[in-house]
Amino acid sequence: MARIVQKYGGTSVGDVDRIKNVAARIKAIRDQGNELVVVVSARAGVTNELIARAKALCAIPSEREMDQLLSIGEQETIALTAMALHGIGVDAVSYTGAQAGISTDKVYTKAKIKTINAKPLINDLKAGRVIIVAGFQGIDDEGQTTTLGRGGSDLTAIALAAAIKADKCEIYTDVDGVYTADPRVVKYARKLSEISYDEMLELASLGSKVMQSRSVEFAAKYNVVFEVRSSFNNNPGTIVKQEVAYMEKVLVRGVAVDKDQAKVVVSNIPDKPGSAAKVFKALANAHINVDMIVQNVGRAGVATLTFTVPLSEKEKAVKAIEIVLQEVGGEVSLDENIAKISVVGVGMKTHSGVAATLFEALAGANINLELISTSEIKISVVIAKEKAEVAARVAHAAFGLDKL
Repeated sequence: MARIVQKYGGTSVGDVDRIKNVAARIKAIRDQGNELVVVVSARAGVTNELIARAKALCAIPSEREMDQLLSIGEQETIALTAMALHGIGVDAVSYTGAQAGISTDKVYTKAKIKTINAKPLINDLKAGRVIIVAGFQGIDDEGQTTTLGRGGSDLTAIALAAAIKADKCEIYTDVDGVYTADPRVVKYARKLSEISYDEMLELASLGSKVMQSRSVEFAAKYNVVFEVRSSFNNNPGTIVKQEVAYMEKVLVRGVAVDKDQAKVVVSNIPDKPGSAAKVFKALANAHINVDMIVQNVGRAGVATLTFTVPLSEKEKAVKAIEIVLQEVGGEVSLDENIAKISVVGVGMKTHSGVAATLFEALAGANINLELISTSEIKISVVIAKEKAEVAARVAHAAFGLDKL
């Protein structure tokens, strides 16, 4: 008997028939004598529909009210999934994030998990019940509903697996694993049998839609080995685990494309200590993630800062910066016509020439580089958005990923 945590994404529970299919899969695993905690997302499209309704009523909705609104998507799914299990003779109980003991900080729309009181879950498991938990949500110290950000159901599943000391954690989605690139963009993308936490974290944070980056970071911190697999077949997926020695033999593991980025240019700010700090402190206070920062050499007493932010946070970023610029001076502009292309691999730690190979491949496709960022295991470049898919294909081919 094993204790298993499973997570099913929005497409997996998109309608009544798919919920029935998920229930049948759960029953089959439960009938083998396993204990099951199942985390579910809102049905596909529901969260986007709720966001659209909110913005039709208010251009910049209150983040507290957005959490109140968006949390209902998962609550619908947990109840329907529990009912589907009841219909086939399985004892099941649904839990909201709060009922599952998920305590978070007070940052609405992107809360972080602080603690999980797993005792009620473990008691229900011992009583033979299948537990269905609403992903993506929790409760703060004041009893307010919070959400964990888009893709937060992955984080819920990983965190619960750590809390209940699960033997297995399975992330079910509409793809059957982690690929060397998005198969919809790169025809010859290959599925990986396994990948390290660090590589998966970089791919997730750089635009890969398979996993939320914070969930991978949490898994690495608590050493939760998990498998990404499809809910529509029984094929083996991709196992995400600690790095092992042989992984360094592969120079580049994958290529990621992120079109949901905006480039922010803060120009003509005073070229003196503290100017940049004020800009980035304002962004931090607004809980905006900043990436790929470049500052030019100051001339005539002024300088320019360039960086990227998530496209969904561009208005918040500009608003926060404009307040600072009223004090220090300068202008802010926004470019939404960009994409970020990244290559990732732990093999970069011990091999040279990765940057040269990437830049040469992009130059051969007449693609200009606007920004460059590197780490020990990744290289990212900002390019024009319309060149993104071509860039992904030439980078994938340049590192021989289509021949794995």
